[in-house]
Amino acid sequence: MNDTPKRVTRRRVATRARLLDAAFEVFAAKGFGRVSIEEICEAAGYSRGAFYSNFATLDELFFALYQERADLIAAQVADALAQDGPDLDVPASVDRVTEVLLLDVDWLLVKTDFLVHAARDPAVARALLDHRARLREAVADRLFRARGHTELPAVLGDVDGAAHAVVAAYDGVTTQLLLDKDVEAARTWLKQLLTALLTDGSRTPV
Repeated sequence: MNDTPKRVTRRRVATRARLLDAAFEVFAAKGFGRVSIEEICEAAGYSRGAFYSNFATLDELFFALYQERADLIAAQVADALAQDGPDLDVPASVDRVTEVLLLDVDWLLVKTDFLVHAARDPAVARALLDHRARLREAVADRLFRARGHTELPAVLGDVDGAAHAVVAAYDGVTTQLLLDKDVEAARTWLKQLLTALLTDGSRTPV
């Protein structure tokens, strides 16, 4: 009797995860504005009832999907930057970030759809801006804690300026990746660009 709520909870978590996975594939293939709830249910192998027990609208599912991947990226960056202790070996940290960072064309297609959607919906835009702020804060916090050991190029100003530059570099490289679909080239270019941004340029990644 006491186990029933746990079984229901686990089942609901599994259903939600399967719906999100199916939605990711369908959104990446067709685009957010061209997908119906029925298509996602069919891809997941569930009924509309299963959908509505987890999400009120397609927009809510789309946001949950974006949030899941966005949180993963923020965690990847924070974890990679946290491994140097009080010092910050910029090239080594950049290597770690670019090796683990999610660079996936399907994700970029979904992310681009979300960006366009946010541009037309102030509430969605606020959520997107919040995520980007958290990502910058993770980078800025790490640079701030290393400020006595690592000197940033003066042109970046303070650690907040450096964090904005890092996120802008990621945006630029992922836009190129969306077009040429060359993941390895994107990782190499991002590594070179971030190292150049965060050092005086005299050290290059191997």
